[in-house]
Amino acid sequence: MTAQKGRDLLLKIDTTGSGAFQTVAGLRTRRLALNAETVDITDADSAGRWRELLAGAGVRRASLSGSGIFRDAATDAAARSLFFDGTIRAWQVILPDFGTLAGPFQITALEYAGEHDGAVTYEIALESAGALTFTEA
Repeated sequence: MTAQKGRDLLLKIDTTGSGAFQTVAGLRTRRLALNAETVDITDADSAGRWRELLAGAGVRRASLSGSGIFRDAATDAAARSLFFDGTIRAWQVILPDFGTLAGPFQITALEYAGEHDGAVTYEIALESAGALTFTEA
């Protein structure tokens, strides 16, 4: 795989729950983190006292975050509404030439900032709220 442009990584939201996704506009930076907790099953009989892990156990999760400027009133309003209502909604992360990660997420943080000589900016953070799927490009 060749180098990719960061701006091509897209974050999309199903604003209405109908299955139609819209790109979250104005995002300048985006980040996806995948994590898996481990289950330690080490005991006195473990070979050489090396840690042993239980395969396939533990909790898997994904975190999404992004920051940018306001450009699209529809997606901005949808994100605000989802945050204040605590609604879990379907999101997609499009990774160019790699694939699409999709599934339910909840907005866990929504921050606003502004300088006296600049545009209002926002930061958004999401946590997975169920099973995710990955579809290769």
